[in-house]
Amino acid sequence: MTAVKIVKVLGTSEESWEDAAREAVAQASETIDDIHGIEVEDWTANVENGQITEYKTTVEVAFPVHEQQ
Repeated sequence: MTAVKIVKVLGTSEESWEDAAREAVAQASETIDDIHGIEVEDWTANVENGQITEYKTTVEVAFPVHEQQ
């Protein structure tokens, strides 16, 4: 049986929500091994003068819990 751990990560981008999600996964991959998937939980943005200035994507990152050896 495999246990899976899920953590929330917030990615940001000046380009798009999709880019913000990619950034969240890229950053999480630096400290989390063996990411199997993500679920987008929330898409938000900062707005100034009627324009989006920063896209934010909250993702749940799923990865297996490995036994310690």
